[in-house]
Amino acid sequence: MPSRDVFAASYFSDIVIDTVGQLLGCEEDCLVMELYNLLIRPTRDFELRWHRDDIPPSASIEEEQRRLEEPAWHAQWNLALYDDDSLIVVPGSHKRARTEEERTAEPYAKDMPGQLVVTLKAGDMVFYDNNILHRGAYDSERERMTLHGSVGHVEGGRVRARNVVQHGMGEWVNRCRFERLPGGMKERAESMRQRLVEMGRAEGEGVGFSQED
Repeated sequence: MPSRDVFAASYFSDIVIDTVGQLLGCEEDCLVMELYNLLIRPTRDFELRWHRDDIPPSASIEEEQRRLEEPAWHAQWNLALYDDDSLIVVPGSHKRARTEEERTAEPYAKDMPGQLVVTLKAGDMVFYDNNILHRGAYDSERERMTLHGSVGHVEGGRVRARNVVQHGMGEWVNRCRFERLPGGMKERAESMRQRLVEMGRAEGEGVGFSQED
């Protein structure tokens, strides 16, 4: 990919890594390379159902609350290259179990109580917990290029392995090339990748999947 170095540099940049460190309350040597994608305009309109990334909708109230009270061990973000309002969230829902109304709502409900359409202008960036109750609505007539990534914490162990290793990263992570990144960014990238490899070795077998479908 001709722009792969720019793509990689945007992930390992100071503004991302410093912000993640503040959100997780840790030093850089605790951070783990995770996922990074470029989300683009679809060829047809479609929507994602309301969900939490790592808690299935079948979870009981007690299980859901227990899982949400555990440390998140990650920060996830969207960085819009074009204006983007496709992410819809229920603010504060990453700290509590779903209400009865949320649990019984239609999977693609367009008017969830308290919902917020996250409106990003080109260049805006939003960080969030991936277990916030959220969905996506994508317009095939509107240009979209949004960088979507996550960074984990070394203490995340099996929880973060379930989020990351299930995407098949072990098959290609060692093929990532960072030698042309500027300054100390190469060393940062190599260190974060090595922590991911070590996590995969320690936790990768049988971590399962976050969702049942």
